[in-house]
Parts: sequence; C-alpha cells; structure tokens
Amino acid sequence: MTIPPIDAELALAEMQARRAQVVDSNLVPSWFWFSIGGLMVLFVAAVESEIGWLVATGSVVYALSLSALILAMVRKAKVQVRPDLLGVRGGLAIAAFTLSLVALGLVLGFLLEELGVPMPGTLACVPVALGLAAGGPLLMTHLRRLMLSRPLAGGSR
Repeated sequence: MTIPPIDAELALAEMQARRAQVVDSNLVPSWFWFSIGGLMVLFVAAVESEIGWLVATGSVVYALSLSALILAMVRKAKVQVRPDLLGVRGGLAIAAFTLSLVALGLVLGFLLEELGVPMPGTLACVPVALGLAAGGPLLMTHLRRLMLSRPLAGGSR
C-alpha cells in the first residue's frame, strides 16, 4: 500500500505546523527580558547604596519579583522543548549570549571602580540590562530558526 504524495505532503505540513506551535509556545517573550534587566539594575543599585533598609527591601522585592516572573514563564509554557531540538548550536548560542553579557558587566564594573566612579556596579549593569532587553528577543528569534530548521526525525546539527 502506497501513500499518495498529496497525503504525505499534508501529513508533513501538519507535523511542521505542530512543531512550530511547540517551539513558539516555549520561547521566552520580550517582556521577560526587559523585566529581568530592570530588576537586575534595581537590585544592584539597592545593594550598592549600602543603606540597610534599602538593601533589605531591594533584596526582597528582587526575590519576589523574580519568583513571579519565573512562575509566569512556567505557567505560560504548555510543553517543554526537548534538548535535542535545541541542539548543540542552540546551546552554544545561549552560552555565548550569557558569557558576553557577564564579561561586559564585569569588565565595565571593574573599569568604573578603578576610575573611582560612584555606583560602578549599577552603572555597569545598565548596558547589561539593555543587552538583555535587546539581545534576548534576538536570541529567541535565532533559537526558533535553529529549532525549526532541524529535521523532524531528530539528528544533530
């Protein structure tokens, strides 16, 4: 028994559409990146202020807000993308993005501290937060493209 070509094409199109739904439902939305960046700057500023009540309040607000953001993300995700769908290239892209932002923040923070600039950690955190807000959605676009380009049967790439 042979499957007519049109039926095979329709089945393949349906599988691709369902995979796109899975991928799209698990990508981190833009609002998350902006929120994390903003929270990060506020937390670092609170800690760097060295004002006891502000450090305590900033820490609690940061912890509660971060928890709320993560809960919102977990509830949004209907299914979980398998690591083999993300692939090595996707993992490397995430690692490169993360390490780039960490390096930027550390180098800038130490440089500002060496120059005697007040609140160097907070000032160094601002471009990192902007990098998250701008780069996070770009990373998600890249990861989506990578995941959708992978063969339906798996394989490595």
